[in-house]
Amino acid sequence: MVGMSGAYGGHSNGGESRAPKEAVVVRAPKEAVIVGAPPPGPPEMEMAGVVHKVAAQPAQSTASKMKGKVKETFFPDDPFRSFKGQPLRAQWVMAARYLFPVLEWLPGYSLSLFKSDLVAGLTIASLAIPQGISYAKLANLPPIIGLYSSFVPPLVYAVLGSSRDLAVGPVSIASLIMGSMLRQAVSPSAEPMLFLQLAFTSTFFAGLVQASLGILRLGFIIDFLSKATLVGFMAGAAIIVSLQQLKALLGIVHFTTQMGIVPVMASVFQHTNEWSWQTILMGACFLALLLAARHVSIRWPRFFWISACAPLASVIVSTLLVFLFKAQNHGISIIGSLKCGLNRPSWDKLLFDPTYLGLTMKTGLVTGIISLTEGVAVGRTFASLKDYQVDGNKEMMAIGLMNIVGSCTSCYVTTGAFSRSAVNHNAGCKTAMSNVVMALTVMVTLLFLMPLFVYTPNVVLGAIIIAAVIGLIDLPAAYNIWKMDKMDFLVCLCAFAGVIFISVQEGLAIVGISIFRVLMQITRPRMMIQGNIKGTDIYRNLHQYKEAQRVPGFLILTVEAPINFANTNYLNERTKRWIEDESSSGNKQNELRVVILDLSAVPTIDTSGIAFLIDLKKSTEKHGLELVLVNPTGEVMEKIQRANDAHNHFRPDSLYLTTGEAIASLSGFAKMATP
Repeated sequence: MVGMSGAYGGHSNGGESRAPKEAVVVRAPKEAVIVGAPPPGPPEMEMAGVVHKVAAQPAQSTASKMKGKVKETFFPDDPFRSFKGQPLRAQWVMAARYLFPVLEWLPGYSLSLFKSDLVAGLTIASLAIPQGISYAKLANLPPIIGLYSSFVPPLVYAVLGSSRDLAVGPVSIASLIMGSMLRQAVSPSAEPMLFLQLAFTSTFFAGLVQASLGILRLGFIIDFLSKATLVGFMAGAAIIVSLQQLKALLGIVHFTTQMGIVPVMASVFQHTNEWSWQTILMGACFLALLLAARHVSIRWPRFFWISACAPLASVIVSTLLVFLFKAQNHGISIIGSLKCGLNRPSWDKLLFDPTYLGLTMKTGLVTGIISLTEGVAVGRTFASLKDYQVDGNKEMMAIGLMNIVGSCTSCYVTTGAFSRSAVNHNAGCKTAMSNVVMALTVMVTLLFLMPLFVYTPNVVLGAIIIAAVIGLIDLPAAYNIWKMDKMDFLVCLCAFAGVIFISVQEGLAIVGISIFRVLMQITRPRMMIQGNIKGTDIYRNLHQYKEAQRVPGFLILTVEAPINFANTNYLNERTKRWIEDESSSGNKQNELRVVILDLSAVPTIDTSGIAFLIDLKKSTEKHGLELVLVNPTGEVMEKIQRANDAHNHFRPDSLYLTTGEAIASLSGFAKMATP
């Protein structure tokens, strides 16, 4: 066999085309019979295909390669590409706009934009006020903390955030996780001040984790939370959150502190003597009202304002009913007095005592990752609807700094909530100014309207929470996962079961199943036998394409994954088994002579992978077979050349650009070698 010279083309073996006439041509021996080669072309192509030399990528220094890998790992979006060629003053202005996205839209802000943001801000404020009170109680915190958390964080996000639609505030899942994790060590009723300190400290660590991920460009870490895991986790958490509201909906005083479905239901039926029919009646009526409003808004999107205003309307109506009928004297519990005033500084309440440091760091890590995942996902969802870009790393920094500032101003962990952001989007928001309007509305409430919430019944707050989290149960998404991938559905189911039967934080650990699946794909990569589609020079998977046929004398294998230390043993065993099966077929006419390994879909290879190729080469030669490699990519070819510098394992005549060229060149040799 003779290695040919020519131009290296990057097309894969999947659809090889004929080479141009001016390319170098080699004629096969006249007596050779080309088995499985493409149909003959013009006279100069008769009995031979044009064989191109496999070229290596241009030489690069080690420092240059490391720089490229670091850039692709941490800066895949190349955020500073627009800085190139700009004068220094322009670069400073661009840097300020990059760090403070508010500078991008504020200079051109107009009255028409403000009108839209004003309507959107007032609309989401009507939702944020009752939700803030409700979610604070879900986290076992004073209700006023939920309103504080709807005032300062939105102002910070309006300056630092890049999403126009994200509406910031407390969210149900993070509230539930924080409350349940901290309650394991400290009782919120017995030691309320210590519990509050731990909540602020956990929020500080949550913000620190979030900001660090953004600053260090480590946002890809949250990608390990797969869609299947999140669908199952959110559905399970929604059920747990709803079950926790049975305490308020039934009027139970002594309720379990555990989160699993079994102890919760056991507690419900063990305290039937505490059930209050007045509370149940009021809760059922307002829950039905809230769910009906949600259904109307989903069915007719132009009536989105109905579901947005329903929580506040429920609070107002129920408060009036309790006040008029003195329902607090008939078994219906109320919030009680709330002090007027804005957020108080809380940096002196951050507690770094070694006794609780591990707990607050763990709580901050879990709530930080969950809230960050939700916030970034919501921001990207609405950005795609309006066709603009959201920088994930800037969002992480914005949400992180927002929570750090919040922890020092009497706020607990906040992020962008889907329900609130959907209302913001449907209300026609244009910029992040809608968050400012919402924050100012909450500020007015904190300053002047707090006494109006004294008679607000807890049962209505529970109904508001249930109506809000019910949307987290995404049955169509679970059904699609089932239809698309049964293994993904198993991951989804495990996350769901882990949350409702064990606990919320342990359920999140089911993400390990997703990671295990990724590891399985790495250690057991896809490998297949290819055949020729008759009448063409196309080679495809024999199992996928029924019209593909084996080429006599050739075993064509392809690997569709990086080759590294984790999978070389599997690839070696699988390849040798196929060779043994082909060699023991007993068909002398179609006796195996050449093994072709297509590397078109192998992007990278390490030293173990090169050792695998060398061992395979030696093994095939011992059995009288020829091993050739097809279309090794740049990095793979570079490492093959380095291996050749020492021992010349792979000669030029064992490297081909396409499977068609390899078969056209080798089939004549294989025929002549037949005894």
